[in-house]
Amino acid sequence: MPYNAFLVSIENNVAHLRINRPEKANAMNEDFWKEIPLIFNELEENNEVRVIVLSGEGKHFSSGIDLSMLMKMNQINEEETCKGRVGERLKKFIFSLQSAISSPEKCAKPVIAAISGACVGGGVDLATACDMRYATEEAVFCVKEVDLGIIADIGTLQRLPKIIGFGLANELSLTARNVSAKEAEKMQLVNKVFATKEEMLAEVMKIAVLIAEKSPSAVRGTKNVLLHARDHSVIEGLDYVATLNASQLLSEDLKIAMMASFSKQKPSFR
Repeated sequence: MPYNAFLVSIENNVAHLRINRPEKANAMNEDFWKEIPLIFNELEENNEVRVIVLSGEGKHFSSGIDLSMLMKMNQINEEETCKGRVGERLKKFIFSLQSAISSPEKCAKPVIAAISGACVGGGVDLATACDMRYATEEAVFCVKEVDLGIIADIGTLQRLPKIIGFGLANELSLTARNVSAKEAEKMQLVNKVFATKEEMLAEVMKIAVLIAEKSPSAVRGTKNVLLHARDHSVIEGLDYVATLNASQLLSEDLKIAMMASFSKQKPSFR
């Protein structure tokens, strides 16, 4: 179905999802927040799609939350005279944004962020909710919220320390300084940096297709287990994967993979 804030195309079992507000540096307006959970739900249910690549149309990945969304928070404050109820409504509003930005992480299929230009504020929230990140040389990352007098509250402060460590996450979040793509690669915020957007997308698509050729159930399960491992102890993780694999080891995909290995042919999974 058509969307206002996104473009979607599918080829070779890979969906390319592009934030489509290039004239506004792909700022996240109300359409963005409404549509992103719907799109990821749709792509998760689409059997043609096995991997999702997320990028920004035009020069930038995303400049973050559109000012219209901040105005909506002011509107909530003006509409309700009771400060307690204002707080309740604002919390509910923040929860809705958190749920939307977590869509890539909640999606059972791997999501790869291809980042060019600005990745600021909400853009970092979105990128850190993806499973892998790649960038162009001119990409710039910034956890901007402290400069706006607010606390980043939709994912960066929770996910970034798990990706780059607490020391660097503190530095980036408390200084709101710009981070170049090369520095982001050094701190492992991104996997690899490319000279141009065209080169990056070409290579990211190769990676996505390579993943899409694997067993879909094994890929989904691996993402599931890795996310569980991030937030639990080793012992808890081992118990979790044992329970999961108790069913997965009986899958049709295992038989297909083994037969292909014996016959030295490329497996084809349904």
